[in-house]
Parts: sequence; structure tokens; C-alpha cells
Amino acid sequence: MELNPNLSEKARYDHTLVVRAREGDQKAYAELLGRYRDSIYFMLLKMVNNPSDAEDLTIEAFGKAFRHIDQYTPNFAFSTWLFKIATNNCIDFIRRKRGSTISLDQSLDEDESITPSDTIRSDSPDPEMTMIREQKVKALRDIVNKLKPRYRKLVELRYFEELSYEEIAGELNLPIGTVKAQLFRARELLSNILRNTSDHV
Repeated sequence: MELNPNLSEKARYDHTLVVRAREGDQKAYAELLGRYRDSIYFMLLKMVNNPSDAEDLTIEAFGKAFRHIDQYTPNFAFSTWLFKIATNNCIDFIRRKRGSTISLDQSLDEDESITPSDTIRSDSPDPEMTMIREQKVKALRDIVNKLKPRYRKLVELRYFEELSYEEIAGELNLPIGTVKAQLFRARELLSNILRNTSDHV
């Protein structure tokens, strides 16, 4: 798809990063994260008024954006698409926290619907798309694998398997306070790895 001629120079550069990321370039993922991590975090912090939740939601937003990056179309800025994902995900989080019942399927549908697209996706899995998605997940896992084993396991359970704190505590036979504290430390380490990676792109 052709680029929107009205896109800014920054948006055009983001698009080149997206193209590289779709091809499995880990540094492109890291640079996209580095360009928007802080602004996404502070936007979410204003919405939830809790640093720990904002950090969780920031990582979740980038995870969802990277998993669905093939749905981004360059007729609008990547940053617009990313902020929409982060906002929708945060709204879902706030609803769940208030006790509203939202199914996981519904949340996924909302994520996918934010991308304007006239293409009707088939219900049957596309082997090529499956392979591309697996490559993108591998790129994210390569970054997570730089963590120490105990932190890596926590991040995998929380963000890849999407377990709750309570479920992680049960899985690892740890007090829930310990799980939260170690996840907080893991997020700090992950943030430092990503920052160092993007600084050397």
C-alpha cells in the first residue's frame, strides 16, 4: 500500500521501521519502542494514575502492536495506530478493574478493529501469516531471553501467557507480593535492555 503523501517526515521514517520489523528486524522493533515508550507510558499513567499498572499496560500495548503489526496501514501515522491500541487496551483494563465483564475474545476484536482495512480476513489460518507472527514473537522473545532466568520466567508467564499475579504465584509457588516485586524489577531490567538496544541502532 502506498504511503499517505500527507504523512510527516517522522511518520515516514516510522513506516520504514515498520517495514523492517515485518521482515523480522529486531533492531527496528527496538527503535520503534524507544521512540514511543516514554510518551505511551506517561499517557497511560495519566489514565490509570498508578506507575506499576502504567508500566504493565505500556508493555502490553507494544506487545499487541507488534503482534498485529501486519494490520497497520500507512494511510495514517504509526504513532496514531499505536496510541489507539494503548488507549483501547487501557480502557479495557479500567473496565475490568471496575468489575465490568469483558471477554478476552471481545478485547481481541476491539484491538483488531482499530485498523481501518477493507480486506476481509479468512477464518482459516494462513500458513504464511502464522510463520510471520511466529517470527515476530521470536524477536520479542529474543529480547526477553536477555533477562536472568527467574525474571524471564515471570515476564513469559505475565506477558506471553497472560497469567494473573495470583496464577503466577500459584505456578511458581511464591507469595503474591514477591511476584509483584520481582515483576517490577523484571520490567526495569527489560526497559534498560530495550533502551540500550535502541540507543545502538
